[in-house]
Amino acid sequence: MNRPKTLLLLLLPALFAGCSFYRAPSSLPASNYYYLNPNKDLFAVGGVAVVEMDNDSSYPEVSVDVTKALFQALQKRQIFALTLIPQSAPAWRSLQVQLNPAAPTQDRTFKLPATYSLEQLLAIQKALKCNAVMLGTVTEYQPYPHMALGLRLKLIDLDDGQTIWAIEQVWNGADRTTEYRIKKYFRRQIRSGLAPLKEELIVVSPVEFIRFVAFETAETLQPNY
Repeated sequence: MNRPKTLLLLLLPALFAGCSFYRAPSSLPASNYYYLNPNKDLFAVGGVAVVEMDNDSSYPEVSVDVTKALFQALQKRQIFALTLIPQSAPAWRSLQVQLNPAAPTQDRTFKLPATYSLEQLLAIQKALKCNAVMLGTVTEYQPYPHMALGLRLKLIDLDDGQTIWAIEQVWNGADRTTEYRIKKYFRRQIRSGLAPLKEELIVVSPVEFIRFVAFETAETLQPNY
């Protein structure tokens, strides 16, 4: 065996071992889990009604907590004029239309066709007094043995029925990538003077974990400058 080949064979294990130590950190959920319409200007959307989420989990109250946390996170982004609409609101209950967001397509791009008639869109616009509506579902929730929370959300332009933004993601407190993002979130809270208790509590406290998920979800709404 010649010397170049021998040297290459000796180096290969070290090269592959080195690769295993590198993981590109992610500050947001993976891009294929959310969609942002490139043809929509978020600052031009106007008023957005955030409707209390539906709940597919075994914990009836969690959808209220998640919706409130998301509403607060969106307020901090200062992109839209926001209105929080409880499921019990008369204006919402008066709408006799099925509004639950559909699951994403197989390519997970959320490029869904308009699913509501012009009459339905106008009815929502008048009833909720908004230009766009945010609908969603808590797809799963697990407080133990480790925190996990799944969301499916969709922001719909009521002028044309197009999807402005959508996300489907599960946050798992035991996942290493999620742990990295929690640490980054915690450091940001410290810098802003809002650090609650200890970093470890974010992965065990339902309240803090929900706030973290709401923060990451709101951060995916990045205006096109």
